[in-house]
Amino acid sequence: MFSGIIDKIGRISAVAPNAAGQTLQLSAANDYWQGVPLGASIAIDGVCLTVTKIDGAVAHFDVVAETLRRSTLGGLQTGDSVNLQKSMRVGDRIDGHFVQGHVDAVGTVDEIVPGDLSAMWWFKAEPEAMRMIVPKGSITIDGISLTVAAREAERFAVALIPTTLRETTIGDKRVGQTVNLETDILVRTIAHLLHDGNADGTVGGITLSYLQANGFA
Repeated sequence: MFSGIIDKIGRISAVAPNAAGQTLQLSAANDYWQGVPLGASIAIDGVCLTVTKIDGAVAHFDVVAETLRRSTLGGLQTGDSVNLQKSMRVGDRIDGHFVQGHVDAVGTVDEIVPGDLSAMWWFKAEPEAMRMIVPKGSITIDGISLTVAAREAERFAVALIPTTLRETTIGDKRVGQTVNLETDILVRTIAHLLHDGNADGTVGGITLSYLQANGFA
């Protein structure tokens, strides 16, 4: 579990194919990997991966084909920068929101509107993801915890302050480039119960008749 507050910007030092997908080698400055045990979870551009090897300033991660297909990690090349976050510990402050590191969709930068104190960035997303995005709700973009500032039928916006643009990789993005999206787990859970399945596991969603039959209406 993560909070969506980026610890460090890392750099891809090598990408190599393996039997299951790819191995990524990631370098990070200032002893970032010191004290990180093998098997630890690290969010890389919002994707939860497991540390398989640490060699000084470089950590190794195996990425399966499904993750490469469903996220932007499949397009990473040597020299690319990525957002890093170590998993939370019990008792840590949660300055963002609860982030699982499970990418729901790949979005696209659609428009960037500059501003004096913040810039409004618009992102397009597929309909299934848009259904889970609500105004003033939480959204994770490339691992960054952000608040939805506006929402339209096929796109949504977040307000990005200079600190976020400077301390993460999102400031390097341009219109047309892709990002990893993770919607709020609370919204996804409620949507599933209301639209995708009844509380007893049957298909059909929670309807007025269901609520009446169970004493809720």
